Amino acid sequence: MRRRVLLVIDMLNDFLDPAGALYCGEEARKVIPVIRSLIEQFTTGGEPVIFLRDAHAQNDKEFELFPPHAIKGSWGSDVISELAPGPNSSIVDKTRFSGLFGNRLADLLAEIKPDEVWVTGVLTSICVMDTTGGLRDRDFETVIPVDAVADIDPVWHEFALERMKKVYGAKLTRVGAGGQEIPTAA
Repeated sequence: MRRRVLLVIDMLNDFLDPAGALYCGEEARKVIPVIRSLIEQFTTGGEPVIFLRDAHAQNDKEFELFPPHAIKGSWGSDVISELAPGPNSSIVDKTRFSGLFGNRLADLLAEIKPDEVWVTGVLTSICVMDTTGGLRDRDFETVIPVDAVADIDPVWHEFALERMKKVYGAKLTRVGAGGQEIPTAA
C-alpha cells in the first residue's frame, strides 16, 4: 500500500470566514466538505494530516503586496472550526507562499517518507501551486484533488491546475464530499 500524507493549506479564518481580512468567497467555501472527508479518510487510515497555515509577523514584507492577514497568534491565522485539527494532526506555520520555506515541513516529510503528498486548500494559484513546486523540487509525487482546492479567480485556478500537472507532474483527481477518488481525464 502506498504511504500518503495530506497537506491542508491555509484553510484559515482570514481566508474562509466572511469576516476575514482576505475572504476568498463562497466558491472557496465549497471545498470545505471535500477536505473534511479527506481528513477523516486519512485520519481513519492512520495516515498523517499536516495543516499549513500563514502566521505572519505584524510587519511582514508580504503586506506590501496584500493587506495584513493571518497575523501569528490571531483569530485570522486559526484553522477554520469546520476543519479543526485533531490530536494526531500536525500544524506547521509558514510565512511565504511555499509551505516548504523556512519551517519544519521538509523535515516532517523526510521522517514520514510518503509515496504521495496530497495537496488541498487555498489559493490554487499561489500557496497550493508554490508548495507543489517545492514538493516537486524534493522529488515528491503529488496528488491534487481538484475539488479540494480553490482560488478567487477561476482563470487562475485552471491555469494553476494545468501548470501543476504539466510542469510539476502532479496527478489531478477528484474525490467528492464522500472522499472517494474519482480519477479525472488525463
